[in-house]
Amino acid sequence: MGKVTINYRNIAILKRGFQKAIGLTAEAIKTDVIDKQMIPFDKSTLQESTFIDDKRDPNKAYIVSSTPYARRLYYHPEYNFQKKNNPNAGGKWFEPWTSKGKYAGWVKRRFEAFIKECSDV
Repeated sequence: MGKVTINYRNIAILKRGFQKAIGLTAEAIKTDVIDKQMIPFDKSTLQESTFIDDKRDPNKAYIVSSTPYARRLYYHPEYNFQKKNNPNAGGKWFEPWTSKGKYAGWVKRRFEAFIKECSDV
């Protein structure tokens, strides 16, 4: 039977790379949502108040909008959103980037690229 050696240094590098890649992927999603003009936009308050929280849990990243009305707008796609500033504005603007969404493959590829970039083993 062969001997197995575990390289704990490389495991730690991979873990740190994974954690950094999660935050970078969330930032890429946020940027893509803004570039595709999906967030309801009147005076840009909602869009500008959206940020990445990757400190709460080292294995997760949250895209947070800190306005009091963000949740109401997000979960009510039936609202009549004005589209003068963002022609694709509507509710549930992050749904296309979820695991079953239209851009799920894009998210996976970005995460894989960030893992390679951040885990230089």
